[in-house]
Amino acid sequence: MHLTLTRTESSDQGTFGILAGNGLFLHSAELPWRGNSPRASCIPAGRYQCRPYSSAKFPDVYEAVNVPDRSAILIHAGNYAGDAAKGWKSDVEGCILVGLARGILDNQMALISSRIAMDRLRAAIGRNSFVLVITDKKGVA
Repeated sequence: MHLTLTRTESSDQGTFGILAGNGLFLHSAELPWRGNSPRASCIPAGRYQCRPYSSAKFPDVYEAVNVPDRSAILIHAGNYAGDAAKGWKSDVEGCILVGLARGILDNQMALISSRIAMDRLRAAIGRNSFVLVITDKKGVA
């Protein structure tokens, strides 16, 4: 199974894109690019193996493995992916969020209906591993 995340826009409020494949079309949000710095940056564009992951805090999500110089990169529900060091809200420390749409929440770009989007991702993928290909549109990241 193969999904593609195409990053389309990035600012201090987050890096936004489209996650598609296997009948899915979801919006994504990640931290802005900060040189692949752990807990402060999105991960580099590339091809990653993803596998099912579950913990008390993040049950039934997915983990991207073999990310250069990074670990614990999860795909999970959340709304915000801004640069917290610059005062923006963030629900991630390097992970990838999914949503049904993009919008503005509390004067910040955010994802909408994230839990529903995560349910759709689970329904499409199940407890299977998959390949995630992340690409940057020109001028992003």
